[in-house]
Amino acid sequence: MTTPTQLLLGAGALLALGAHAATAQERPAQAPEREMEKCYGVALAGKNDCAAGPGTSCAGTSTRDYQGNAWKLVPKGTCTSITTPRGNGSLTPIANR
Repeated sequence: MTTPTQLLLGAGALLALGAHAATAQERPAQAPEREMEKCYGVALAGKNDCAAGPGTSCAGTSTRDYQGNAWKLVPKGTCTSITTPRGNGSLTPIANR
């Protein structure tokens, strides 16, 4: 027969495991952001990450492929080596694109 103390200990263990799992899930999402950079002019239409400039509000709102004011997060140090049909990616918004 299970005692009330055993039930409380079991419930406490489950809560601790749940809290650990939630924390573990948050950490990987935070770490890559520090290793990523905004890369302008490489996103396909509707696939930008956020803040694509005038006429757009956030993620998924770019209206054309490789839009110069729309950015995508890419691994740090790779942006300017990404080649598109309209040129390389840029760490700053690209005018007239």
